[in-house]
Amino acid sequence: MAHDTFNLDMDGDTLREECGVFGIFGHDDASALTALGLHALQHRGQEAAGIVSYDGGRFHAEKGLGLVSDYFSREETIGRLKGRVALGHVRYSTTGETILRNVQPLFAELATGGLAVGHNGNLTNGHMLRRDLIQQGAIYQSTSDTEAILHLVARSTKPRIVERFIDALRLLEGAYSLVAMTNKKLIGARDPLGIRPLILGELNGAYILCSETCALDIIGAKFVREVENGEVVVISEEGIQSLRPFPKLPARPCIFEYVYFSRPDSVLGGRSVYAARKAMGVQLAQESPADVDVIIPVPDSGVPAALGYAQQSGIPFELGIIRNHYVGRTFIEPTQQIRALGVKLKHNANRSVIAGKRILLVDDSVVRGTTSVKIVKMMYEAGAKEVHMRIASPPIKHPDFYGIDTPEQKHLLAATHSIEEMREFIGVKSLAFLSVNGIYAAVGGTPRNDVQPQFTDHCFTGDYPTPLTDLEGQATPRQLSLLAEGR
Repeated sequence: MAHDTFNLDMDGDTLREECGVFGIFGHDDASALTALGLHALQHRGQEAAGIVSYDGGRFHAEKGLGLVSDYFSREETIGRLKGRVALGHVRYSTTGETILRNVQPLFAELATGGLAVGHNGNLTNGHMLRRDLIQQGAIYQSTSDTEAILHLVARSTKPRIVERFIDALRLLEGAYSLVAMTNKKLIGARDPLGIRPLILGELNGAYILCSETCALDIIGAKFVREVENGEVVVISEEGIQSLRPFPKLPARPCIFEYVYFSRPDSVLGGRSVYAARKAMGVQLAQESPADVDVIIPVPDSGVPAALGYAQQSGIPFELGIIRNHYVGRTFIEPTQQIRALGVKLKHNANRSVIAGKRILLVDDSVVRGTTSVKIVKMMYEAGAKEVHMRIASPPIKHPDFYGIDTPEQKHLLAATHSIEEMREFIGVKSLAFLSVNGIYAAVGGTPRNDVQPQFTDHCFTGDYPTPLTDLEGQATPRQLSLLAEGR
């Protein structure tokens, strides 16, 4: 397969993280701790960050485009966020533009008082809700699917805010982990299948709701438990109340949290993400051995799996690719002439461990495949005798509609190419992927049961666990966008 089949620009060849949420109730340093928590969750969204706090008299909000450190490292910014309750959000947009009015938490003054909402996930009926609400007279201020939640809460006829909030949840489809804040409560909710993670923690009597355990670690908080699928947790001065307004369903957390999205030092489902990724490498070595001299990870996400592969196979592990961690989004945009020179801004070969060797590259996933092409070319230019590749997850054949920004299906390499065609396209001597049952075993599951899967694994299997209402009638399903087709 000729390389010009795909655009070799590396842009768009990684899966973009969704969002991260962090809320804390009952601490004198609520906003400062929230900013620290967002730092720990920065990997889940790098486009924008926001914090809303409440000080007993009024709500305060600060939002900025860019990284948490770009805006919330200034003492005067944190000083404006007064109060013992705060809610923060880091964002990568899977719906809506990157503009300040889309930055979460979103806030509105309702009949019951102020309400702020932060959302990790994606509503698969967000278009429909938006259309119906606007037809009924709603005035939208953003292009984010999260805003529908505020409108639905506002229109509920229930007398109490928690009841209104649950009323709104009943109309949502798709994946959501929500944290909402009122003048008296912090409320967390996880969708009925628990697709996106939500964690409950505690620090000196203050309770925390956040996307990952690493956000608890950074502030020295204790892990209490995961919020369960379909559960609504209400935190107030009276303590914690757990509500279960939905019929009980078997949980189906997103397996890609283990593969790529969660930080390796986080714990999900009682299992270390780092240990799960190493186990993926072990499984991969058992399923697809290779006759090579050295194992080399594609940094950084391929490192744990490469370690597992090396330990299982007995083949030496080496850092054959060095990543420049200081290339940020503000780096000068190279001209096409400079691009043609193959300037290695992000990765460079460690020639001393590559030259003359048969090497095995281990990566966590392949999306478009264009980055893999460049890395393999780099290995050969550094003197590799042979280059083989193993991927520590199954082939990604289907787009995501639950908060991960994947390309359209026609741009997913595995959706349009056989393994052999992918091998030829990438330019390696051999290529193999971890099996679906192999990844289930690595994360502590049992072999996949088509009737009752333990995980949300649609990117590999095409098995979408919820209705995709907004996509009905589309000939070619694509990533949801509230701006698509003039919406």
